[in-house]
Amino acid sequence: MIAIEEVDTLKKENLSLITVVTGEDLGQFSQLKERLMERVGYDKDDLTYSYFDMAEVDYEDAEMDLESLPFFENQKVVIFDNLLDITTSKKAYLDDKALKRFEAYLENPLETTRLIIYAPGKLDGKRRLVKILKRDSRIFEAKPLKEAELKTYFQKLAHKEKLTFDSGAFDALLLKSNYDFSEMLKNIAFLKSYKADGHITTDDISQAIPKTLQDNIFDLTQFVLNGRINEARDLIRDLRLQGEDEIKLIAIMLGQFRMFLQVSLLARQGNNESQIVSRLSDYLGRRVNPYQVRFALRDSRPLSIAFLRLAIKILIETDYAIKTGTYDKDYLFDVAILKIAHERH
Repeated sequence: MIAIEEVDTLKKENLSLITVVTGEDLGQFSQLKERLMERVGYDKDDLTYSYFDMAEVDYEDAEMDLESLPFFENQKVVIFDNLLDITTSKKAYLDDKALKRFEAYLENPLETTRLIIYAPGKLDGKRRLVKILKRDSRIFEAKPLKEAELKTYFQKLAHKEKLTFDSGAFDALLLKSNYDFSEMLKNIAFLKSYKADGHITTDDISQAIPKTLQDNIFDLTQFVLNGRINEARDLIRDLRLQGEDEIKLIAIMLGQFRMFLQVSLLARQGNNESQIVSRLSDYLGRRVNPYQVRFALRDSRPLSIAFLRLAIKILIETDYAIKTGTYDKDYLFDVAILKIAHERH
């Protein structure tokens, strides 16, 4: 059972003394947070609930409420939001004295208080606070789901929303959503309103779900790599009409080619897909989307290391030339696209 399904089993009466919602998948984190607030029946006007955004309040104010006894019922719920002090984030809101007092509370929490902590990001396992929480609290972590978990969860959600998919349509939706939890959630909601009868075809996915800029740049890269210059020019024209700037287009293309180069180099060193995800995540200091790696491995196979390095060099030089005003940026970008296409064929 994934975290968001576990949260659905909670209610105010069966909360642990301390509950922590954390994780690096921010789309899933926001859903966990929203779902938990619903499950415990949070009402800002109900005095048995107290909410504190730790980015905006002094700990002393929150502490007073945390350590006081409930007036109206046998127990109360206290919520600490944005407690980044227990994550690897560089932001911190509690000073050393406040941290020690909070640690003392966690070591001996009140039986009449149910504390909920929201901490977006990765828990800092080196902190004593985190060690206490891992030992004594119930933790729900928003982490990237495995493909099977993501697919199963959204198939259940689609069924609940009375959506049916033609063969291949659901997989097309996953791909269009980049296997991203929040994108899938948004697109499922859109499809529900888009098709009154709930019957979704592959044409619905391709025509109704709007393309992101990343999708368009991926298409542009594929056009260039496959020598489809006229289609590349048409897409560039459309992006310009939409107000997209060449520097932004170059930045996204650079990101794609760098990913191609990184996964190619790691694959040639004998790393498998999961090892590449792990090593890239360590190198970049953030969790790399496993599906991004999978598609990069697939699309980079026919490309040589020498070509990828040259393509990156061309884009970097073009970016510099645009920013220094050497020539018109439209001209420089078009030339860069032609150079990359020429080197590929």
